[in-house]
Amino acid sequence: MATFLHWIGRTAFERRRLVLLFWVIVLAAVGAAAAHTTGGSTSSFTLPGTEAQRANDLLSEKFPAANAGGATARVVLRAPHGEKITSTGNRASVAATLKDLAASSSRVGAVSDPFTSGTVSEDGATAYTTVAYRSAAADLTDRDHERFDDALHEGRETGLTVEASGNAVATTEEGTSAEAIGFALAAVILLLTLGSWIAAGLPLLTAVIGVGISLAALTALGPVFDLNSNTSALASMLGIAVGIDYALFIVSRYRSERAAGHDAREAVGRANGTAGSAVVFAGLTVMIALVGLAVVNLPVLTAMGIAAAGAVAVAVLVAITLVPAMLGFAPERVRGRSRDRAVGPGCRAAEAPHGSHDTQAPRDSRDAKAARGSREATPFGRRWAEAVVRRPVRVLVTAVAALAVIALPATGLELGLPDDGSQPPSTTQRRAYDMLAQSFGEGFNGPLTVVVADQSAATAKKAAATMHAKIRELDDVALATPAVFNPSGDTAIISVIPDSAPSGDATKDLVTGIRSLAATTENSIGARSMVTGTTALNIDISDKFSAALMPYLLVVVGLAVLVLILVFRSLLVPLKAALGFLLSVLASLGAVVAVFQWGWLKDLFGIEQTGPIMSLMPILTVGIVFGLAMDYQVFLVTRIRESYVHSADPRQAISTGFQHSAKVITAAALIMICVFAGFIGSTESVIAALGFGLAVAVALDAFIVRMTIVPAVLALLGHRAWSLPAWIDRVLPNVDIEGEQLTKSPTADARPEPATELSTRH
Repeated sequence: MATFLHWIGRTAFERRRLVLLFWVIVLAAVGAAAAHTTGGSTSSFTLPGTEAQRANDLLSEKFPAANAGGATARVVLRAPHGEKITSTGNRASVAATLKDLAASSSRVGAVSDPFTSGTVSEDGATAYTTVAYRSAAADLTDRDHERFDDALHEGRETGLTVEASGNAVATTEEGTSAEAIGFALAAVILLLTLGSWIAAGLPLLTAVIGVGISLAALTALGPVFDLNSNTSALASMLGIAVGIDYALFIVSRYRSERAAGHDAREAVGRANGTAGSAVVFAGLTVMIALVGLAVVNLPVLTAMGIAAAGAVAVAVLVAITLVPAMLGFAPERVRGRSRDRAVGPGCRAAEAPHGSHDTQAPRDSRDAKAARGSREATPFGRRWAEAVVRRPVRVLVTAVAALAVIALPATGLELGLPDDGSQPPSTTQRRAYDMLAQSFGEGFNGPLTVVVADQSAATAKKAAATMHAKIRELDDVALATPAVFNPSGDTAIISVIPDSAPSGDATKDLVTGIRSLAATTENSIGARSMVTGTTALNIDISDKFSAALMPYLLVVVGLAVLVLILVFRSLLVPLKAALGFLLSVLASLGAVVAVFQWGWLKDLFGIEQTGPIMSLMPILTVGIVFGLAMDYQVFLVTRIRESYVHSADPRQAISTGFQHSAKVITAAALIMICVFAGFIGSTESVIAALGFGLAVAVALDAFIVRMTIVPAVLALLGHRAWSLPAWIDRVLPNVDIEGEQLTKSPTADARPEPATELSTRH
């Protein structure tokens, strides 16, 4: 692997213009394809294999007119304080608003009249209308949304309070500035770490190119694969983070190889052969974790995982080809201040004997200065590693205890699907939700649909009547409408309005009670009954994720451990990596629950609305955090193993590995934290919570697990950490991620003698 990537790096360096042209052509091609794409992403998703989804599929088959897949909006109209919506003047205002809504788009199929459909509250102050479109929500244009908003505004001008909810209502995109701030902070961190505008700009430029290609490809493929609206945000989040980090590791290694005396072309090859190998295997673990989300068998999650894995794959390819090529355009300027530091000390050492002041200084003063200089010259990473390995047991116990405390809130995790009640209070969707709850009851925002079906119309009719009568006797039922049958009479719908809110425990108990009645009715009468609706979907998706989590962990962790065994040629190091990941992910979920569910420090992070965590979020976090945790495991431990392979003592290898990698890993972690934190301002609750959770997870994993627990465990294990049974060692191929073959087979332009280089420059 190292030899192959060494050749790629040297080739890209030599043919830099051709490589750059290739990536520009790729970016232009996918960009053109995206520009000519019609349609967009969707916010809906399906739950194959669940009762709620089977009920929805049956409704689509038996009641096609009511389930045509068109977008809908529910517009809530309230009279001025003290007035009735049924008064003559307010009726006229409502009629004008309905007319404007009908004329807002040629895609509008129907607008219901609240006075004829009976959707007026008991107090007569509030009414609502349903706007049904002939097109799906993803097919509505910006013009459609603008004219819809104009109709709402005209209604407000008449004195009515007018708000709207539903998938036809455009969501306001916020958080772009926060994402830009995160990107700007990443640039500052790169500049402080590398000390050169050119060196700092190179990872940013290559990451932007990689993300641009990924997002353009997703835009072009979105209508074909019916991608969810969160897919691009996730791909962007990961693509930027890993794209910057991967480029940073290669650029940093290039600078180290130049400082060691290699010429530019050979330094690029060696950087690509060593750091590039780590990039490939780190990216592979991330992709395994993301593609492994398909185990859940949830189409939206599978699509998000594959799309994000594609963005990571592009980032890896850009890092090992475009980054070496870009280094060829500025081989010296990318070194920044390190170039001067490499020359300066050598020259001063040569000049020292000619000076007289230093030899006349008191011996004890010179010794004190030398001691201080030695401490200052020792990199912080080495000093940190040496401090950890001196007291490994104490450090290990303290770090694990701290993560366990942070993870405690995860025991109170509550899952749910986002609805308009989870929107920020400033949005029209949330205001419409609150108005409906106030005027029609909390359960009105989460109605349940009971579907009764049988091949025999007579059996279906008898079962529907039985179900309707028994449902009305259940607790927490505000209203149960009589059964409505399809034309063939073999399928019926019973609408149930709970007394409590959609996310309330009482509503969940009601779903369980109805499903128990359905089983009893099927046994006695024969017809099948199923429940769907927001709460039913929540229950089903929670059960589905709970059942899928363990197989997912076994598949993903198992495959990644095999990859790490191949990389590190050790059994204990991969096992330790997996256990460290579990600590990181549990602690990050604990932090998410504390902030997004319990509301701790929510004002500090700008969180307007707290509540149950989006059902997709935990398993998505598990997949992504595992991949990123393995990133730092690979980058850090390959440096330690590289020192160990070159005959270093186990503890000395830890110190040497930290000396070379701690600063870069710290910068990489801070960059990821900034990028992920930028998404906390997203209006999409799952993206906001995911951004926060990933930022916390990276911080905990990089600074507590990888840079504290890892050296402590390695110090305790000693030589055993790097042992591998002989029979496994014989079976495994040698991927040579440390670049050992590069040192055994030096190229013709191997590094010159340091003295020659220094004397030439001097």
